[in-house]
Amino acid sequence: MSAEATNSATPGPVAGPVTPAVSRRKARARIDLRRLGRAALLGPASRDRLPDAIGHVVDAHRAHHPDADLEPLRRAYVLAESSHRGQMRKSGEPYITHPLAVTLILAELGAETTTLTASLLHDTVEDTDVTLDQVGEQFGAEVRFLVDGVTKLEKVDYGAAAEPETFRKMLVATGNDVRVMSIKLADRLHNMRTLGVMRPEKQARIAKVTRDVLIPLAERLGVQALKTELEDLVFAILHPEEYEHTRELIVDNASRADDPLAETADAVRKVLREADIQAEVLIRPRHFVSVHRVSRKRGRLRGADFGRLLVLVNEDADCYGVLGELHTCMTPVVSEFKDFIAVPKFNLYQSLHTAVAREDGQVTEVLIRTHQMHKVAEAGVVALGNPYAPPSEEQAAASDGERADPTRPGWLSRLLDWQEAAPDPDTFWSTLREDLAQDREITVFRPDGGTLGLPEGATCVDAAYAQYGEDAHACIGARVNGRLATLSTVLRDGDTVQLLMGQDPASEPSREWLEHAHTPAARIAIQRWLAAHPSQGDAPGAAETGVLFRPTVDGSAGQDPVAEGQASRPAVEGPAGRPVTADVLVDQQGATVRLAGCCTPVPPDEVTGFSVRGGVVTVHRVECAAVARMKSAGRAEVGVRWGDTTECRVTLVAESFVRPHLLADLTEAMALEGAEIVSATVEPPTQQRVRHTYTVQLPDAALLPGLMRAMRNVAGVYDVSRAQPQMQGA
Repeated sequence: MSAEATNSATPGPVAGPVTPAVSRRKARARIDLRRLGRAALLGPASRDRLPDAIGHVVDAHRAHHPDADLEPLRRAYVLAESSHRGQMRKSGEPYITHPLAVTLILAELGAETTTLTASLLHDTVEDTDVTLDQVGEQFGAEVRFLVDGVTKLEKVDYGAAAEPETFRKMLVATGNDVRVMSIKLADRLHNMRTLGVMRPEKQARIAKVTRDVLIPLAERLGVQALKTELEDLVFAILHPEEYEHTRELIVDNASRADDPLAETADAVRKVLREADIQAEVLIRPRHFVSVHRVSRKRGRLRGADFGRLLVLVNEDADCYGVLGELHTCMTPVVSEFKDFIAVPKFNLYQSLHTAVAREDGQVTEVLIRTHQMHKVAEAGVVALGNPYAPPSEEQAAASDGERADPTRPGWLSRLLDWQEAAPDPDTFWSTLREDLAQDREITVFRPDGGTLGLPEGATCVDAAYAQYGEDAHACIGARVNGRLATLSTVLRDGDTVQLLMGQDPASEPSREWLEHAHTPAARIAIQRWLAAHPSQGDAPGAAETGVLFRPTVDGSAGQDPVAEGQASRPAVEGPAGRPVTADVLVDQQGATVRLAGCCTPVPPDEVTGFSVRGGVVTVHRVECAAVARMKSAGRAEVGVRWGDTTECRVTLVAESFVRPHLLADLTEAMALEGAEIVSATVEPPTQQRVRHTYTVQLPDAALLPGLMRAMRNVAGVYDVSRAQPQMQGA
């Protein structure tokens, strides 16, 4: 796996980034993974005594797990050393120094014994005569699985596809045990540290894969200590001039006499001491890439820009106590406040972020977290030990209030789902890089209380395929936070999404969906369907009416074109001209009554009347817009009320998603309720919605609620309403 790695002492552009020696009071950097020291190779050792060569690994391991059984480590080292004996790295060092270094990285992060055992053996199956069966017999199924997960596929068998297929295999194994990726990340970190004597073009190739795949995976698994160092090493290889400039900025700042971070740290300690809050206040220097990003964002850097303050407390409640004291006694920068304790990041990270301003205008960022949160923030899933073993009582008590381990986080489940459908290694490799580039995740809620994890920028199309897989081809729309939304709607963190599915097996996705698909799972599923149905994908699932809903600005049903004589495209004609016979009593002797077409009142609507030319009284619903207009014009109202006869004519607006046979199903449902369709209008298509306007004759107004319910129950129909009153006069 790493036979080409070279000596870390070899001069080259990627010798580990220099951490400036700055005099800071109680300064503590993030976990320092660069301390390797050269362990002496195995000499004569007692069978019962730990080899001297793994002494530094044992010390680091005992610091996190004082009661760990070290016998598996001893046996793993003996097997690894004997099997790698005679193999050398390109630097000339014995090969055993590589698995030792990888294991030390994991031990310092707090990995448990099984992970360290597999780490010592991670190259034995790949580079020696040791077999997986031998590993399983001597160390058990767990260690065998971890070693297999990180073992490369041979180029002789896979050719150019060996690298992408190795990553595919590794990710599938990670889906069953996240410790596989922990070992891979530590392995890549040591290889990157010792990359100096390789050809520049090979350094660049390895650095790009690290940047595009391994660093995003480290971020998603929350292993910040590995991620930050990998970022700096990649930065040094791919951008040497900018790296050198950033290094000079850091060194220049370290030589300054004044230290605003140390001064602010002292002020914070004083505030917390006076508030009787026990806390440790530390200075966290920014790593190279972080300094570079800040310099590009802010231009000229000042002393406080080169680091942040870290405040460590014992309890969750103390975090908010510290926040309150800082915001009360110092000048907070409110726009910088973020609460990742109440709402943790998808990679386990929990912390409060804030910032305080000094009198000279410099702003100091402050991170507030518990000691346990800090451990998880640095080591991510590695800090969780074996996430598949039931916790002891002590572990359960220690982790009280902390976020549980997601053994299959949402991003990993999505990745595993779509990789199965990737048709070839090239598609998988390019899609993997694209997927990992989406480094922020949102959570949306389903109506049943379940959740969906999606990348930032995901749409309702992505939510449909995340929830239903290829069954999402039948999705006809969505409601977001209770409101109707198009499938192209971009979702936000915390939204509630109800996906509306069609019942017709002929439902099909649209080629337009590709424009709105943000996730690989959605894109691959749609592309596969379109490839299998080349003649159908261009028509966006249109019903036989060929129409879609025309939305209005306020979401209302819009003007009734039938009532206004503006039917632009009649689709169905019924027995027109039949008189409306609903009985209306009017307080004006000899007057002729006419029901207003603008609001089509029916019993038991509250109504009022107005006299018009020819001795006719028009009857309106009291909420009709025409009523307010005529009142403002000084027109006198005429008292009207419903009589005993309730046959009526009414205009209804049905709004639905497009699907085959919609019009036939809708008109059949209306006929079964006793409605006689007088006329119908269907509006032009837009955004996969269709709007029908029906004027119907009912033998009894009491049938209207049942008719509207029956129309709403037709698959694809999401709303049925009475035609809205319009401003046109009576």
